[in-house]
Amino acid sequence: MTGAVRKKGSIRRRLIIQLLGGAALLAILMFVVVRLYARDLAADSQDEILSASVTSILDAAAVRNGTLALDIPYSAFSMLGNVSDDRVFYTVTRNDAFVTGYQDLPTPQQGRISETRFRTATYRDVEIRMVTAARRLSIAGVPEVVEVTVAQTRDGLRQTLNEISRTVAMFGIGFFLLAAFLGVLAAQSAIGPLRQLAGSVSRRGPEDLRPVTARVPEEMAPLVAALNSFMSRLKASLTRSEDLIAEAAHRVRTPLATVRTQAEITLRRVDKPENRQAVREMIRAIDESSRAAGQLLDHAMVSFRSEHLETKGVDLCRLASDAVERLRPMADLRDIDIELTLPGEPQILRGDAILLQSALLNLLDNAIKYSPTDSTVRVVVSGDGTAGRVMIRDSGKGFALGELKTLTQRFVRGGNTSGVVGSGLGLTIADEVARAHGGSLKLENAKEGIGGCASLSFLLASR
Repeated sequence: MTGAVRKKGSIRRRLIIQLLGGAALLAILMFVVVRLYARDLAADSQDEILSASVTSILDAAAVRNGTLALDIPYSAFSMLGNVSDDRVFYTVTRNDAFVTGYQDLPTPQQGRISETRFRTATYRDVEIRMVTAARRLSIAGVPEVVEVTVAQTRDGLRQTLNEISRTVAMFGIGFFLLAAFLGVLAAQSAIGPLRQLAGSVSRRGPEDLRPVTARVPEEMAPLVAALNSFMSRLKASLTRSEDLIAEAAHRVRTPLATVRTQAEITLRRVDKPENRQAVREMIRAIDESSRAAGQLLDHAMVSFRSEHLETKGVDLCRLASDAVERLRPMADLRDIDIELTLPGEPQILRGDAILLQSALLNLLDNAIKYSPTDSTVRVVVSGDGTAGRVMIRDSGKGFALGELKTLTQRFVRGGNTSGVVGSGLGLTIADEVARAHGGSLKLENAKEGIGGCASLSFLLASR
């Protein structure tokens, strides 16, 4: 069982948000910069035209017959009208005395005669841009200052800026959408190697602990190196664990078997009944310890190998035959006959032969233990081309109906097993092996009412 993965955000989402945020910031910055530049450019353009208009009017001022003659040229105002539909105002003064134009036009900004002066003011509730220029003329031998002011409303300028802003905004939106599309592609491309690595590792079997050798981006090299190092350590640890279990099974079972043999020899030499009873109790304790230790190690091996199945083609018929031959001597000691029934053709499945053999041995051992003397244990292998089945039926007391669902739990024994040596792990081992191979263990009482029946079922390998 794998633990729940603790997640914290998403690299893909984070990349997309950062890229979109950058694109949005660039789009806004572009809009602001272009608008400011367009505003300054339009204002400079208007100032230049106003300045040209004022210069044109001043150039038309002349002294004729000792008087000031001013014929305002048409071009002075037409150049302003060609730019926009804004209204144009003007005023001409002579030594600060009004000569012609709009007398209520705001007073121009003070300055030197030789310079052109610009001013933004409000006139008749609208904003205007004013330019003022002056020229010194000699009229009747007296130097006088002729000053011309030309003003223009700024509605056209604002309209032009709004059109430019709309164009820039549309361009900015298009830029943002393009950047968003490219950002999503970039994020997908950036996490692509991670997805490929995860897929490559997840497709491996439990026993495949080979290092990752595919070429990866430089940024992923530390991750792959750490993963390879972890798998190398895990493989070494699993190998040591498997060797330890096998060694422990050998070192635990052999001394216990030796002690039991010595106890049986001692039993033959003891004469006093109370001493013989004590030795029998010791032999029983040794049997229980030996069986418990053996099945605990078997269960440890099953738990270990279930996560790392070494699958290959396995014949249920051959496994059943081997299990019967291995336990027949134990059955003969109790005058129990084992009947083996095999189908006409092999029943091949993909599985771990060691685990499957362990499951069959535990079920057959249980059947022999709980069968009375001078009875029969039947082992039947069958198949229908899709599923294979091994049924082991004894002649004992059977299963208590209320205990069938709990007997596969660890260290759980039936209520009718008193007096029989056992650890409560045999059915647990068989059930775990069945589930590790995608099969099932079924426990039921014989239909004739005598004995119990345990059946292992597996899907057969396709031919």
